[in-house]
Amino acid sequence: MTYEEALRYYEETAVYGSRLGLDRVRELLAKLGDPQKSLKFVHIAGTNGKGSTAAMLAAILEKAGYRTGLYTSPHLLRYNERFQVNGKEIGDQDLADATERVKQAADTMPDAPTQFELVTAIAFCLFQAAKCDIVVLEVGLGGRLDATNVIDVPEAAVITRIGLDHTEILGDTVEAIAAEKAGIVKPGGAVVLGDQDPRVRGVVEQVCRDQGAALTEANLGEVRFHSSSLECQHFGWRQYPDIQLALLGEYQLQNACTVLNTVETLRSRGWQIPDEAVLAGLREVVWPGRFERVRRDPWLIIDGGHNPQCAQAIAASLREYFPGKKILFLMGVLADKDFEGIYDALLPLAERIYAVTPDSPRALTADKLCERLADEYHFTAAKPYGSVADALKAVLAEAGEKDVICVCGSLYMIGEARRELGLR
Repeated sequence: MTYEEALRYYEETAVYGSRLGLDRVRELLAKLGDPQKSLKFVHIAGTNGKGSTAAMLAAILEKAGYRTGLYTSPHLLRYNERFQVNGKEIGDQDLADATERVKQAADTMPDAPTQFELVTAIAFCLFQAAKCDIVVLEVGLGGRLDATNVIDVPEAAVITRIGLDHTEILGDTVEAIAAEKAGIVKPGGAVVLGDQDPRVRGVVEQVCRDQGAALTEANLGEVRFHSSSLECQHFGWRQYPDIQLALLGEYQLQNACTVLNTVETLRSRGWQIPDEAVLAGLREVVWPGRFERVRRDPWLIIDGGHNPQCAQAIAASLREYFPGKKILFLMGVLADKDFEGIYDALLPLAERIYAVTPDSPRALTADKLCERLADEYHFTAAKPYGSVADALKAVLAEAGEKDVICVCGSLYMIGEARRELGLR
C-alpha cells in the first residue's frame, strides 16, 4: 500500500460514521495481536485542553529521555500529525505499512470498524513498532466508549476541563458528560483531575471511589503567575520558582498545572523525570493552532477553539495581550455548535468578521453565519467569503499594521488557513 492509497482508505472508511463502543476495536486489535498490551500510556480525556496537555506532557517525557509516542486528533494538515514519536510525525511509508496491516485484519470482520477505530489501531501498531517507552494517548470523543479506552490500566488517567460539547452524544449536562469522560478511570489506577466545576469534581471523585483509583486534583492556587508576553508566560509552582511556558493564555496555565501534577504522579510510579526535563519541555513545547502567533504587523493569531469555553478563553487572551483593541475575525463554525455561546464571548471584541464555510458536512454556511449575526445580534459588519483563501487575502489587504487578526471558530478551517499562510 502506498501513502496515497492509505489516505484514500481513510476517506472510504469515513462512511461508517462514528459509532461509540469497544467491541469492534477489541476484535480488530485481537486480530493484530493486541499491540496496545505491549505499551504503557498516559490517557487524557476532557472537553478542552486535551491536546495542549498531551503536547506538554509528551515534550517533558521526551526531554526526560523516554521514547515517547503522542496520539492526537484531528489533524490540521496531514494525517501523519496524529502519530508522533519524540516530536516527529510518523513517516509516510511507515503509516502506509501500518494501515495495510490493519486493513487486512479489518477486512475479515463482518461488522466494519469505524474510521477512528481503524486509526487508533494503526496508532497502536505504529507505537509498538517504534518501541515507545510510553504513549500519551488523547481520547477522541467522550471516554467510556471511545476506541482508545481498550487499553489496560494506564500510568495515569488525566481529565482536563469539562464543558458542554457533543451534547447530542455525551449528554446535555456537565454531570452526564463528566461521567462519560471519567469512563477512562480504571480499577486501582492513578487519576489526575484538572481544574473543574464542582459538579464535575463530584462525579469524578465518586467514580474514583467506586474504582478504587487514587485521585490527585490540580490546585490552581499553587500557580504563582509572574508575567506574560507574546513570547511566553512565566510562573512558579511548588519547587519551581520560574517556569517558562511557550503556550499563551491563562487556560494554558491551568493545563500546565494539570501536567505538573501528572508528572508528580508518574514520578510516584517510578518514572524518572528530572526537573530540568520539566522546565525544558514546557519552555519548548509546540502545539499549532492554539492561540498561535503566526505573523506580526499586523498580528495574526490562529486558534482552533470551537465551543463556548474555548471562545471565552480566546476572548480573555485577546483582552490580555491586546487591551482595548477591536479584532478582525476570520471565522467559520459548525451548525451543531453552541452559536450563542461562541458569539456572546467574541462579538464584543469584533470590529469586522470575515465569514467562511468550514470544510465539513456539519458546517454553518458563511451566508447563514452573517444572517444570524445580523438577526440575533444586529451585527452587520460581517461579510461571507467563498473560501478561507479569499477571506485571508481580504483581511490581510484591509488590515493596518497595528490591527489584530484572529482566525478561529472551527478546527476544520485552521489547517486550511495554515496552508494558505505557508505554515506546516
